[in-house]
Amino acid sequence: MSLQQQHRQHAPEIRLPADVDWHMLDKSKFFVLGAALFSGVSATLYPVVVLKTRQQVMAVNQSCTIMGLNILRTQGIPGLYKGFTTSLMGTIPARALYMSTLEITKTNVTTLATKFGGMSEPTAAAVANAAAGLTASAAAQLVWTPIDVVTQRLMVQGGQGGLAVKYKSGFDAFRTIMRQGGVRGLYRGLGMSVLTYAPSNALWWASYCVTQRSIWMSLGYRGKDGELCVPSSAMLVGVQGFSAACAGGFAAVVTTPFDTVKTRIQVLENEAGKRATVGQTLKTLVKDGGWKALYRGFGPRWASMSMSATTMITTYEFLKRLSAKPQE
Repeated sequence: MSLQQQHRQHAPEIRLPADVDWHMLDKSKFFVLGAALFSGVSATLYPVVVLKTRQQVMAVNQSCTIMGLNILRTQGIPGLYKGFTTSLMGTIPARALYMSTLEITKTNVTTLATKFGGMSEPTAAAVANAAAGLTASAAAQLVWTPIDVVTQRLMVQGGQGGLAVKYKSGFDAFRTIMRQGGVRGLYRGLGMSVLTYAPSNALWWASYCVTQRSIWMSLGYRGKDGELCVPSSAMLVGVQGFSAACAGGFAAVVTTPFDTVKTRIQVLENEAGKRATVGQTLKTLVKDGGWKALYRGFGPRWASMSMSATTMITTYEFLKRLSAKPQE
């Protein structure tokens, strides 16, 4: 049975085009292709993350354009890819854990919400996406936070407001952090990371689900006779990409202050050379630049989240379609 035939059998329900569930995936293909596709996406977007991170740790604000040109002039293109190898090593296992947790949670919560919670299908879908995003992000942070701590320290080396200590490589940074702070040093800012990314992911996935569903309905996705219309590939990618960009931009507005505090906690130390607390970090930020300082790096973060969301979701949905098992 093809995906299109499955959609027709479920005509009474509102089901999005090419909706591939967890049980329909070839898991080996899903993870192998996913590692390759998302590695390419990460490489494309990485320079924007470097600029965002540098802006967040600077004592004074500097435009993204000037900062990028300074990096290119003094360090060349490699300056925009500091820590990328380390980041990639952590991205692959973290992404695998994220994707599997996301799909399993989404499928199970949808079933519970519709069969036992009595929710309508659209409400159940939004709740399931929010729960899946929250759970997947929290799980992935257990793998990603140590990589994030090391990577961000490599990113800010040589920049204004950066670290006094210089690391030779990702391994040298890992070894130094372990020697100075042990495992706790690697999980520096874990609480703020979960507080930043878990609600952000819940908000993002719920917004994406609602936005995409609204667009399909407004486009008359379901015909008058109740039959599902099959959209073209271009329309499918366009709607998914636009929905992802809207959701990513909205999530950036809400969560940037948390991300700014989290980044400074992971990278900087107080005057005594110790880890700064959330309160100390907030006090320093407000003292240096007022409450607007909480939105330092907002421009590149908003652009990064919007572009990343658009690229990631179209890649992710494409990956799911590629990894779908042949249907009987």
